[in-house]
Amino acid sequence: MSHQWARRPSRAGAAGCAVATGLALLAPLAGCAPRTSSSARFPDVQRMLDDRARAVQKRDEAGFLAAVDPRATGYRARQRAVFAHLSGIPLTDWRYDLDSTDAFPLTGPGGGERLAAKVRLRYRLKGYDTAPVNAVQYLTLTERDGRWLISSDSDGAAAGKSGTRQLWDQGPVRVVHGRHSLVLGGAAHLDRLKDLARRADQAVPAVSAAWKGKWARKVVVEAPDSVEQMAQLMGSDDPSGYRGIAAVTTGEAGVTTAAPADRVIINPDAYEELNDLGRKVVLTHETTHVATRTVTTAATPLWLSEGFADWVAYRGTHRKAATTAPELTRAVHSGKLPAKLPTDADFGFSAGADRLAKAYEGSWLACRMIAERWGEAKLLAFYRAAGRSGLRTAATGGVPMEAATVAPSGARPASPAAGSGYRPLTRADRTDRAMRAQLGVGLAEFTAQWRAYVRKQLR
Repeated sequence: MSHQWARRPSRAGAAGCAVATGLALLAPLAGCAPRTSSSARFPDVQRMLDDRARAVQKRDEAGFLAAVDPRATGYRARQRAVFAHLSGIPLTDWRYDLDSTDAFPLTGPGGGERLAAKVRLRYRLKGYDTAPVNAVQYLTLTERDGRWLISSDSDGAAAGKSGTRQLWDQGPVRVVHGRHSLVLGGAAHLDRLKDLARRADQAVPAVSAAWKGKWARKVVVEAPDSVEQMAQLMGSDDPSGYRGIAAVTTGEAGVTTAAPADRVIINPDAYEELNDLGRKVVLTHETTHVATRTVTTAATPLWLSEGFADWVAYRGTHRKAATTAPELTRAVHSGKLPAKLPTDADFGFSAGADRLAKAYEGSWLACRMIAERWGEAKLLAFYRAAGRSGLRTAATGGVPMEAATVAPSGARPASPAAGSGYRPLTRADRTDRAMRAQLGVGLAEFTAQWRAYVRKQLR
């Protein structure tokens, strides 16, 4: 099973335009107790889904609609339109997996046996995705004359089970191929899609020049027509959490093997408000998240992941720090120099625009300071080390620990529950260790140096 982390907002302050962007990371797959799968308990349902998937790959409209309940006339008409919208999209490896058959409460007359199915759609974009996208659908299945058919994809909405809409569920889709990018978006805004492809093509080599780690060096950008549609692509029916956010990056954190493909999703309203530099910064920032996703884990502090993405985005622009960090500059001039590095709470949407802006500006300056004083190679090494520091080890029973007392030589450490003096390491502890190993200073000393650096740069 996988689930979504708390979304990571980020900010690109460019030429006086403070517009938030964001990173949505999915938690690594968690283990589940062995049980009989829904597809094994309902093989006829899985066969129907398999036939539907083959119809998509063969561009067989009749086969695709054969899985739809003919009595659900409205849903059938919408599915016919969805199939038409898929035309021209370079799809491959399209498949459905039946996860469960009691995913939401069913109400009202059904006219036969019904199942509330949770179905996982997996697909790749040919030439861009090395692993599939995972999207959840909540479908009402109805048995008709011994066959299972899909009669609705909206019955779960009342219970908060809306699933993740794709662009082709929202309307016609245009496709723009760039040199390093693929941009998908609404049919009415071709110029916007071409501009996004041009900027993404510039962002990919800029990120590769800064980040020496292995990554695909390609990016897929989705540009819906509204913030409401953006929220749907994120699996939400509430667009309020995305207003003012220029872009969001999706992916799965800390996974080096096959993981769901990344997407940069654009909020057209906020993106259109940015000037030229702002748009460049947003696309480069989000592409950095794509490049660094496999080494970004729950142990990576937000100030580091977001500050690093901004550092890459502003790298080579030669802008004055005070121009790039206007909110923090005002705070310093008014005698409100921050006492500590930005915390996770500082990046929350409820923190307020000023606090959020200062969090991103302070994080960018922290990474800028590392690159200047220790070198860019050390900044990259510290980023990797901070992410690795949270990996669980067999020696500690799967939980990073540290000893408050030294055990006798050769003695086996006692369980933490036994009161042996071992305690779980906090993220700050792990960051401190990674920092000492790579930069030669601890977190407290680094914070003091950062405060002095901020004061000097912004005075």
